[in-house]
Amino acid sequence: MKKQLIYTLLGLLILSSCGTQNRVAKTKKPTKKTTRIVKTKPPVTETEEVETTSPEVKVTVPNPSAGKTATELYIETYSEVAKKEMERHGIPASITLAQGILESGSGKGPLTLRSNNHFGIKCHKGWKGQRVYHDDDEDQECFRKYANPAYSFTDHSLFLTGRSRYAFLFKLPKDDYKAWAKGLRKAGYATDRKYPAKLISLIERYELYKYDAEVLGKKPEDAQKVTTHNDRYTVTKGDTLYSIARKHKISVEKLKSLNGLESNDIFEGQVLFVKPLPKDF
Repeated sequence: MKKQLIYTLLGLLILSSCGTQNRVAKTKKPTKKTTRIVKTKPPVTETEEVETTSPEVKVTVPNPSAGKTATELYIETYSEVAKKEMERHGIPASITLAQGILESGSGKGPLTLRSNNHFGIKCHKGWKGQRVYHDDDEDQECFRKYANPAYSFTDHSLFLTGRSRYAFLFKLPKDDYKAWAKGLRKAGYATDRKYPAKLISLIERYELYKYDAEVLGKKPEDAQKVTTHNDRYTVTKGDTLYSIARKHKISVEKLKSLNGLESNDIFEGQVLFVKPLPKDF
C-alpha cells in the first residue's frame, strides 16, 4: 500500500515538472518576435546624405537635341547664368557668354572638363581654392578649379570688377559689346591680338546681344547688333578733347556739350559722342 502511494506521488511530480517546462518554453516566443522587428529598421543611406549637402547654385544642363551644336547647347545651358551676372555686376551677358565659349571650347576643353574653369582664370596671388595644372603660355601653369560651373561665372565677374585695370570698362554702354571686347584686350585679359574680333564674331553669329537687351529691358526688335558707330569715339592713349574735336571737325565746346563734360579731363577707354543724336532718340 505504501509503495503504491509513493509511485503515485512520483508520477504527480513528473507531470508537474513537464508542465512547468512547457510554460517556460512558451514564454520565449514573444522575445523572438521583438528581435525580428528591431532588425527591420531601415538605415540612412549615403544617397540621402548627398542630396542634403548639394550646392545651392545649380546649372541645368539641357538634353542633347538633334541638330544642335556644342556651342548652341552651351548658350542654352549658361545664358541665364550670364544674364544674372550682368544684373549683379554689370558685365554684358553677351561678353560673358562669348568669353566662355572661346575660353572653354564650348565647355568641352580639357581644362574646363578637369576644373569647371570656363574663363581660363589662373590662380594668381592670394587664390586659396582648389587648383589644377595645365599647359598654356607656359608649361604646367596653375589654374583655378571650381566645384560647380556657376561658381566660375561668378568668379569671372569678381575678377573683372575687383581689378582697377578693368574699371574703365564699366563706364562703357552695357550693350556696346564691341567696345567691351576691344577694352578687354586693351586691359590685358588676353594676349591674342585677334581676341576682340573673335568675341565679336561669336556674339553676332549667335545673336548673343539679345541677352543684353533682355537684361536692359529692351524690346526684342531693339536688340540689334552693334554696327560701326560714326556718332561716337573711344578715347585712346594720348587723346585730348582738342585732338578729338579736330578729328571730327567740331569745336571743343560742342564736344563737351554733347557729352555733358564740365572739364577737359577724359580717360582712356571713355566713349564720347561726336555727333548730335537723332531728334527722335
